[in-house]
Amino acid sequence: MQNFRLSYNSLSEPHFFDVNEPQINIQQVSNAIGATYPCDGSATVTDVTHDSRQAREGTLFVAIKGTTMDGHRFVDDVMRRGAVGIISESDVPEGFEGVWLKVANAREALAKAAAAINGDPSHDLALIGITGTNGKTTTTYLCYALAQACDRKAAMLSTVEYRIGSESEPAVRTTPEASDTNRFLRRAVDAGCTVGVMEASSQALDLHRCDWLRFKVAVFTNLTRDHLDYHHTMENYYEAKKRLFDGRLGEKPGSSVINIDDEWGRKLAAELTADGQRVVTFAQDREADLTAKNVEVSLVRGTSFVLSTPAGERTVTSPLVGRPHVYNMLSASAAALELGFDLEHIVQGLSTCGGAPGRFERVPHDGDFAVVVDYAHTDDALLNTLQTARDLAEGRVITVFGCGGDRDRSKRKPMGEAAAKFSDLVIITSDNPRNEDPLAIISEIEAGVVGHNVPYEVIADRRDAIYRAVAVAWANDVVIIAGKGHENYQIVGSEKYHFDDAEVAAEALAKRSEED
Repeated sequence: MQNFRLSYNSLSEPHFFDVNEPQINIQQVSNAIGATYPCDGSATVTDVTHDSRQAREGTLFVAIKGTTMDGHRFVDDVMRRGAVGIISESDVPEGFEGVWLKVANAREALAKAAAAINGDPSHDLALIGITGTNGKTTTTYLCYALAQACDRKAAMLSTVEYRIGSESEPAVRTTPEASDTNRFLRRAVDAGCTVGVMEASSQALDLHRCDWLRFKVAVFTNLTRDHLDYHHTMENYYEAKKRLFDGRLGEKPGSSVINIDDEWGRKLAAELTADGQRVVTFAQDREADLTAKNVEVSLVRGTSFVLSTPAGERTVTSPLVGRPHVYNMLSASAAALELGFDLEHIVQGLSTCGGAPGRFERVPHDGDFAVVVDYAHTDDALLNTLQTARDLAEGRVITVFGCGGDRDRSKRKPMGEAAAKFSDLVIITSDNPRNEDPLAIISEIEAGVVGHNVPYEVIADRRDAIYRAVAVAWANDVVIIAGKGHENYQIVGSEKYHFDDAEVAAEALAKRSEED
């Protein structure tokens, strides 16, 4: 699989998430979701959605009462536009004329209805679901590449992009809504795909977006501090992730691939094993079903190691850089073996996959120092990225990073501490400040840097911060620009501006080259 940066093919119609033409009536949907159904069920349903803007003739609209918006406000509007009926947790309102399906949980009903209307497409694929704090996207890309190496047409839903075979479009969110996912999988099956791979975020799992999908393999990468603004505690965060494995989605996966170097992974593996499920473990620091021996990492040559599996041992040479990527390759290899892929083809796929854009991605230039863009936006991810940089750098490690606004504040000081631990110079800047004061966010990060005896600078403008890091780099230094990775935008207030770390770094490198 080629290594690329957001170089999407223009998609011909139909669009990945366009409505297909299922043959199902309301009574069948009502039976699938266990609804209270008071009227004739002969009308044909063509789609289901909770987004009123997608409602059209033949659509079932799911009215969800969220934290900021109540879908019941749009009932009259979607009915005027031809919706065939409403799914809701509420009783039918007085005077309503039409189909009203009352359910216990509207989000779960959305997932059940989407699966039924689209003919349960996940049952027709060998579907891999990947969850964890770090490594989901790269592991998804690797699984997709391994399917290609084994001559299997594959579909992929990732943080960066959605793919069906060779067609691609930018991703809107890490894990789409259940209605979008089922439409996507239906189109993938119809296009001849036999393998699917998708990221399953903790919020998506908690909000029932992955309910009633049949996963052949479920992968757990790790669990570290993130999204505590949503989950509040690590235990809640873990329980959300565990939904992918324990049957609460509707059925248990065929097998579970788990990182047992991670303490939460060991807990999960023990609980699933006690439940009688098939568990395949991977690790670098302890005995496991899949391990890596003799790991060697180079900015120039990538990463090599001996892959040890139940099917035998092979030497892997990968363009990916860093020990964190070894975990990703172990998990993808384990998932591929669970699908019956040949070990030789797995090694071939690992040797050619450049991974996901913005994951320890080197910015090409002719200078004598390295510039790397990385998506690390948690303290653990930043720590791993900087440890890799420290192991590879013959000179200094210069780190540029910030933290997003309106998001988990608890990780800001720890990210400052992580940067201070492995950097020789830290430049604290903005990420996506959103509706927060950038300097207030920076101040919370700065609290983690102060006292660590490492020089640091505060440059709120992210472009200026990147230019500064490139300007002060010496021979053999490694400049790490962390936090945004593949993202090509910056959100300030409610406005979204084009901003690509790799593009800005390339501009800064060109300017430095002109001045030298």
